[in-house]
This record gives sequence, structure tokens and C-alpha cells, in this order.
Amino acid sequence: MQLFDGAHVFTTEFGGRTLSIETGVLAAQAGGAVTVRYGDTVLLATATMAKEARAGVDFFPLTVEFEERLYAAGRIPGSFQRREGRPSDQAVLVARLVDRPLRPLFPKGFVNEVQVILTALSIDGENLLDPLAIIAASAAVAISDIPWGGPIAGATIGFVDGEFIVNPTAQQMEISGLNLTVAGTIDNILMVEAGAHELPEDMVLDAMGLAHESMIPVIELINEMVAQLGKPKFTDFELALPAEETQALVAELAAPKIQDALASGLSKHELNDALAAIRKEVREALAERVEAGEVVAAHVSASLESLIKEGVRRRILDQGLRPDGRDTTTIRPIRVQVGKIPRVHGSGFFQRGETHVLTIATLGTPGDAQRLDSLQAAEDKRYMHHYNMPPYSTGEAYRMGGPRRREIGHGMLAERALLPVIPDDFPYTLRLVSEVVSSNGSTSMGSVCGSTLALMDAGVPIKDPVAGIAMGLVQDMETGAYRVLSDIQGVEDALGDMDFKVAGTEHGITALQMDLKIKGLDFNILREALDQARVGRLHIMGKMLEVLPSPRPNLSAYAPRILTTHIDPEKIGKLIGPGGKMIRSLQEQFSVKIDVEEDGTVYISGEGVQAEQALDTIASMTENIELGKIYTGTVVRVEPYGAFVNILPGIDGLVHISQLADYRVDKVEDIANIGDELTAMVVDVDPAGKVRLSRQAVLEGWTVEEAQARDRGGRGGDRGGRGGDRGGRGGDRGGRSDRGGRDGRREGGFRRDR
Repeated sequence: MQLFDGAHVFTTEFGGRTLSIETGVLAAQAGGAVTVRYGDTVLLATATMAKEARAGVDFFPLTVEFEERLYAAGRIPGSFQRREGRPSDQAVLVARLVDRPLRPLFPKGFVNEVQVILTALSIDGENLLDPLAIIAASAAVAISDIPWGGPIAGATIGFVDGEFIVNPTAQQMEISGLNLTVAGTIDNILMVEAGAHELPEDMVLDAMGLAHESMIPVIELINEMVAQLGKPKFTDFELALPAEETQALVAELAAPKIQDALASGLSKHELNDALAAIRKEVREALAERVEAGEVVAAHVSASLESLIKEGVRRRILDQGLRPDGRDTTTIRPIRVQVGKIPRVHGSGFFQRGETHVLTIATLGTPGDAQRLDSLQAAEDKRYMHHYNMPPYSTGEAYRMGGPRRREIGHGMLAERALLPVIPDDFPYTLRLVSEVVSSNGSTSMGSVCGSTLALMDAGVPIKDPVAGIAMGLVQDMETGAYRVLSDIQGVEDALGDMDFKVAGTEHGITALQMDLKIKGLDFNILREALDQARVGRLHIMGKMLEVLPSPRPNLSAYAPRILTTHIDPEKIGKLIGPGGKMIRSLQEQFSVKIDVEEDGTVYISGEGVQAEQALDTIASMTENIELGKIYTGTVVRVEPYGAFVNILPGIDGLVHISQLADYRVDKVEDIANIGDELTAMVVDVDPAGKVRLSRQAVLEGWTVEEAQARDRGGRGGDRGGRGGDRGGRGGDRGGRSDRGGRDGRREGGFRRDR
């Protein structure tokens, strides 16, 4: 079914469902615009380019925005203004996911501003956004006038009941052992993002292959669109690349000095200082030529950076030597410390070379969970990881604001890595905060290691420790020669061809993230990188476990204590009470916090004794009345025909006068007055919930069947008070004059009355 009349519609089968891409109606003034429909999920993607580059720009200004519109899910925003505000973390993550595979395919040196905007028009809650966003952006750029080396596509792979599933539904993903999103061209993979439940490397690699295979029909579909509707590509632009004459001039002045600096094995800041001195010397030597207009200053800077990049890469390719003197597999020195910070619930300090990460763990109650207000179904998030990288971590000073996209992305990656090892029945809300106090590459994986240490220090019973490592790649695209690098530092990330982050336990992978700066990666290199990453990851984990081999046996003394029970979901309303009156009363009475889940799970957090008392009270409030069970309660009301006894909070039962004692009782008050305690057996609960009790059954030692049989005769008397049995009792008043003998009362009273 077409969404918009008059649109050009292209369709293909994708993951067992129909994918349609439409263009020609919406956003006609954009450089390229499409709507992608999959089920009832519809995304609008636009791509627009500035025809002139801004003066002085020496980088590619690509921006990707994902616009969440809650009308797409049939909801009104919960904010005060009732409109969307700053992007949610989910929107930021989708935008990053799209940006990463698009960026490598633009021409090198291209500096015209490009903006891709994705808008959610309809969300069906079934089809995942990630692969559709990649496809929509790719189609919009491909049919536009923007120079680009695509198209690309994306696909998500799940693992359910022992089988891989292409583009699983949201419901299938809830039980999936894998959430793998891959983007790539028709020939190669460009980007990987994954969370997994300790899957082995071979399985993850097979899933990548399946993802790439499944996206090929989509890429062919976009190529068909380009052939029929694509605009001519814009060619009237200049690449920001240095002139060959300037490159040769700078190389003559600086190449030997740069090689010497790179070969010296200096630390990050020492190397930066040495290279800065070379840059200054070259600029001073060429100052007169720049002033005379013979040489462009920006070309001098670009030539210097190109020399440094080539120098680093050639040493790695030719000699297997890295800027700090390591070979390709050596891990930087590791230092670990736990319990470094007092009063917090748990802390882990992880140092790998010049990358230092301090992670703090905080345990909260279920009520501390984050309530998400996004396009997906509303849910509570009880495990959160936040990542901070302040300016001082790199020796810089600049304005601080809220979390940047990179920080949100790194936090989510670390969160994804640890989530599979958090026990499902652990009742606490967990917040991990990683403070990057010193950075020289691989800070996100340092955060994974620091988080494992902080959780174990807090006494959280994680299933297995998790460690992470960042892998790099340097490849000569002409010869095909390459080197895979373990534990990359900042300069290798900046000047290399790949940033491949791998986190996992000794049993398998829990998280992946791969970005490329080249136009694709061979599967054999991927396999080698994963195998090399496993060796490095286990080495790092061994260093961590030397300091803290397993979680501490007890939770931190400063963490709240939580007791858990389960009640009948139909009794949740009784526990909460009208307007929350009952649950507030319990919280005030016992100085605890009570959280109730929809499935009837109840969490009580507070001091030990008071929490136990609150738990007992809740259990009694929500207990199901059992026939034959004996309860001790308080008399709350007295009537001529019997006494009402409160046996459970909110539940009263009637002890008929005929069942108050093991002898005839003439007056209820002779046995029971308001405030007295009575012990009685439950002998009947009618469909309306009325409870009938027998004290005599307890005194006589009857079974519930005996009590029910003997109780039936006395039921008529309470229909209208005791009036119904006055006639029957009148004849035995004389026999009651013998009040001095208990046996006489029993014989002359109760038994004759029955």
C-alpha cells in the first residue's frame, strides 16, 4: 500500500517483510528526500548540501540529526511545554549509528557542509529503527546531488531459540541473545554495533556475514532508484588538499625530524611537544613565502599532518613498531585499584598506559529507575552507565556543557557490555559513572573494566567479570598489506583505519563497536581482529582479577537493603490503597520505601528490622485466606449473634455465638469484647469474600470438615441477629441456672441447642 499518492515507490523483500522506499512528494526542496516504510514504521530522510564551503574549514562538516516526534507513537510529550525538547539518548544513538557508515564514503578533502535529517513519522512498536534509519539516510544521499561513494544499507541480526533472525521484531529482541546491527556497501562491512549474551567470536562473525548478505537486495534497490531518479552529482567544489609543491617543500624540511620523533618512544605529551616544535620550525621557515602568497598556510599545516600520519603508518606496516615502541599485540601496562573512594557503594580505578578511568557504582531502589519517554514503549531502566570525559583528561581547557554525543555513545557501549552479567533477580537499580581522568585512547573499554571492578567492589553478584579492548588497523590500500593493533592509543585511533572495540567475558562477547575510515573491511581481517582481541581481553581480565577475584560476599555497608516478596497482582490495589493512602502509611510507619511492580513483585528498602516488619505486614495484608487455617486476631465489633475478628489487615471474620466456646454461650460479651484477642479457625469463605470463623473448632481440635459440618446448624441464627434462635433457647433457660458446673453448661446448653 502506498503511503503518499503520486510518489515513486520501490519495494523489495527484506528480512521476510516488504521494505518500500518512496520519493517525489515530501521535502521537494531538499537535495534528496525519501520515506522508508517497513510494516507501519515510516521514516522521512532528507539530505542537503551547502554549495559553497565556509572559509577556513579544514574538516568535513557532516551532521546527522534524528528527530523524535512522539506523535509517531501516538503520544504527547510529558514535558511541561508538551513538545519535544533536546534529543533523547536514543535519538543521539540513532544519529551516531547513521553518521558512522556514511562518513567514510565522502571524497577525501571534501569540506562542503552536508546535513542529513531523519524524522520519525510513524512507529509501530514492532520494527526496529536502527537499520531503517541507515537505509533511509543512504537512499536520500544516493539520489541527491551530493558527491558520495554509496549506497549502503543496514541490517539487524537477533539470536532466538538457537537461530539467527534477520531484522527481528521488538518482541523477539526482548528474548534475543544478540542485538547486532551492521552497515556496509555491496562489497564490504563499514560499521558494526552489537550487544550479546557471551556469544563466541565465530558466531558473531557468522551473524555479521548474514547481515551483510541480507542487505544486498536493499543496496540494489537504491541503485535502481539512482539509475531512474538520481540527480547529477555536484562537481563545482574544491577539495581541501594541500598542493603537491607545498607537500614536497614541507617534506624536505620536516620528514627526517618527524621520523626521529616517532622512533624515540616518547609518551603522548612528550611526542606532542616534539611534533609541535617541528610544526613551529617549519612554519617559521616558510613564513616569508606564506606572506608573499607563494604558499598557503593551511596547506603547510595539512602537509605536516599528512607527513606525521604517513610516518606513523609506515613504521607500523614496515617494522611492526608503534609510536610508543610497542609491537602490534602488546598491551600497555595495567594498574588496578578498588575501594579507592570512601562512602560510595563501590569504586574501581583502571589504568592502562596513559588512559585512567575511575568508575563509581551506586545502588538504588527500584523506584530510582529511569522512566524513558521515547518512541519505544515506555519502560523503566534499572541499569544505567554514564561516561564523562572532562577537558583536563587530555590536558586541554574548553567550555564544558552537557554530555556530548560521543559521551552518550561511549556510556551506552559500556552499559551494553555489562548488562548481560547483571543477575535478572537482582532487585537494585544500578548507576555506574565512569570519570575519564586521563585519556590516551580506548577510554570506553577502560570504562568497561572500571565498571566491572566497581560492581564487584560494591558486592553486586555479577555472573562473570567483563573486560574490554580497542583494536586498530593500518592497511595499505594499494598493496593490501595490513597490521591489526591491540590496545590502540589516541594517535593510532586518529591516524589508523579502524576503531574496533570488543568487550566480553571469558566465555564470549557482550558488546562490539566498529568504525572504519576506509571503504570496507575483508572478513578475514575481521576474524583476525576478533581472535587477537580475545587474547588481549583475557590478558587484561587476568590483571583485574589479581586485585579482586570475585564480587565481595556482602553488599556495601552504605547501600540500601532491599527485601523482596510477591503478591497476587489482583491485590496490588489493596496494598496501595485509595490514592496511595495505604502504601504511604506503611512507608511512614516503618521508615521504608516500597515499590510495587505490575506483576506483583514488591520491593521494601530500609533498615533491616523495620524492613522485615514491613514485609511481614504486607504479607499478612495480601495473604489469601485458607480454609482450616488458624488465625489469632483482635475483636473489632460485637453483635448479638457473634463477634467480628480482624485476622489479617483489612480482613474481618465472624465467629458466630454458637462457635465462640466449647459450651453454650448466652451472651457474646461473656467471651469476646472489643480489643480482646481470639484464636479461631477459618471454616468458610463465601464468593463475596465473607469469612466465617470457629473458636470452638480450635478448642475441640476439630478438622475443618468437622467444623463445617457442626457450624451449619448455627448459621440461621445470624440472619437477623439472634432473634431466630431465641425460641429454641427459651426452653433451656432453667438448665442454665446450674452455672457453677462447666459440664452441666455444655450438656444442658450448646448440645441441646443444636
